Amino acid sequence: MEFGKLEEKDLIRMDFKLPPDPPENKEVLKKGKGKTKFYIGCAKWGRKDWIGKLYPQGTKEKDFLHYYATQFNSIEFNGFFYNKHSREQVEKWVASVPKGFLFCPKFTQSITHIRRLKNSKNEVDAYLDVVSAFGRHLGPIFLMPHPQMGVKHMPTIEAFINDIPKDISLFLELRHKEWYDAKQGYNPELYKFLRKAKRGTIITDAAGRRDCVHMHLSTPECFIRFVGNGLHPTDYTRIDLWVKRIKQWMNEGLQTCYFFMHQHEELHSPQLIKYFIEQMNKHCGTKIPLPVIQSEGSKLIPPRSRRRPGRGSTLPAEK
Repeated sequence: MEFGKLEEKDLIRMDFKLPPDPPENKEVLKKGKGKTKFYIGCAKWGRKDWIGKLYPQGTKEKDFLHYYATQFNSIEFNGFFYNKHSREQVEKWVASVPKGFLFCPKFTQSITHIRRLKNSKNEVDAYLDVVSAFGRHLGPIFLMPHPQMGVKHMPTIEAFINDIPKDISLFLELRHKEWYDAKQGYNPELYKFLRKAKRGTIITDAAGRRDCVHMHLSTPECFIRFVGNGLHPTDYTRIDLWVKRIKQWMNEGLQTCYFFMHQHEELHSPQLIKYFIEQMNKHCGTKIPLPVIQSEGSKLIPPRSRRRPGRGSTLPAEK
């Protein structure tokens, strides 16, 4: 992920302090059910360089998803943005994961970047038909309009969102700088619309785009896309700040937290998300299972032996 990338020499000069919450957040969060559920993962599972790291030595590509799902309980499914998939393929993926695992697919680029949300009913219907095959494994879907779509495109974005069935959880990510303001942090008109429509906001924390760290929650849920910088020391500082803020939101009624790890070099994502979980468990009283970073001599466990979530657990079974 290249979005918001900075040179290493610039990282140490950045102020990564999170902005204060807008006053509306408390009103939104108090409508939550509390007892926050956590869905944590990466942006992809098909990484050969995770063999001997996140996956045991000897793991075949066809088993990557199985092993990924023994470590995390969700995936931010960027693959849907680049490629169209079939219901049959989705059903195969579903067969590889345990109960409680969620896929969070992104709208395809044919809808968001080629048609720019207009005259796309056939494509949207086809997309929704495919993702419906995830069944109980379907988490929120997320919409990222073309980065060139600024405030003047608000009617198009709102009309598109209004056409999505209400029983589908949807979160919105915005890249155009017009949506963010130094004083207000997030376009107030769009924020009001999202609150009324009960659609979520995505917070993307990338080193070089601090405006996207807007902190506005339109539902009692947070969806955070964290972009690290190859385990640079500032990655850990930024994670610490997020743990503190999420703890605050938990105390105020946060219902669900989706936290997905990106790196400009995805090789390092497992280590950083492990650190995030460690700090959450230490400071927030959570009991989220840690991913196991494999050693070179790890024994290969057959896919049929995959772990299942414990009763009442929101992540794979605790150890």
